[in-house]
Formats: sequence, C-alpha cells, structure tokens
Amino acid sequence: MNDLGHFERIARTAKNVGRLQIAESTAVHPFDERNIHPDIGGVSQKLFDNGHYSQSTFEAFKLLDNKVKTVAGNSSQSGFKLMMEAFNEANPKIKLTDLGTQSEIDEQNGFRFIFAGSMWAIRNPRGHDILTDPIDLCLDHLSFASVLLRTLEDRKSPKP
Repeated sequence: MNDLGHFERIARTAKNVGRLQIAESTAVHPFDERNIHPDIGGVSQKLFDNGHYSQSTFEAFKLLDNKVKTVAGNSSQSGFKLMMEAFNEANPKIKLTDLGTQSEIDEQNGFRFIFAGSMWAIRNPRGHDILTDPIDLCLDHLSFASVLLRTLEDRKSPKP
C-alpha cells in the first residue's frame, strides 16, 4: 500500500472511531441496524467495512439495475432508460400495483421516476466520478436501495 493509501485508511478509521466502537460494543453491524437487504449486503458490505462508501453505494445500485433488467427481461437497456421503460404505467414490464385506480396508476408512475432518478442521482455519479461519501450518506443510500429492492420483490407481475 502506498503512503497515500495508508494515510487514507488511517483517516477513515479515525473519522469513524466512535461509530466503530459503538458497533463493536453492541455487536450489531450498521447493515443490521438499518435492515439493509441481504442481497445488497452481498455486494456492498465488504466495501463498506473497508471504508469504500461510494463504491459500496455504486455496487448496491448496480445490483438494483441488474435485478430490474432481469425481471423486465430487457438486456439492452440499463439505468434511467431501463427504469422508464420497465415501470411505464401505460405498458409496464414490471407492475408494482394493479393499475386499477388512479391512485394505483399514480403510485406506479411515481415509482417509475423514483427508480429512474436513483440511477441518475445516486448510481451514475459514483460510476463516472471519484467520490468520497461519508459513512452516514452511504448508509442512507443503502437503505434507499433496500426499499427499492423490496418494492421490486413485492411487485404484482411478472412473478417468478
């Protein structure tokens, strides 16, 4: 490890020393405190534990993108375009509601934009730029990704 990498690791540890001591004393990982989806833990926890918070967030939203792609049966799109197509309330590949009332149509359309916006606002900056997220922002992002992943799992159709 070069000197800069060594310094960065020490700085991250010092910055989070109080949080780490609390986690160690209660033996509860922040992912458990926040009820982070287990699939997200599988791709993000090691990065998180090593202090790579931006990369941890990026991997979680990449996982979400790939899960939507699989459920929608669409391998040619990704990110914003995939979400706008997959959750389109007029002809959805993924139905989150029964679409029987205006409220259900509005909910479908709202989630369409939430999923799409998460790709533009959270995933893309971490895929194109070198960012250094603080631990709390990372945990907020991972919690949000967990909500979206659970919403996808609770969809009306298509079901496996």
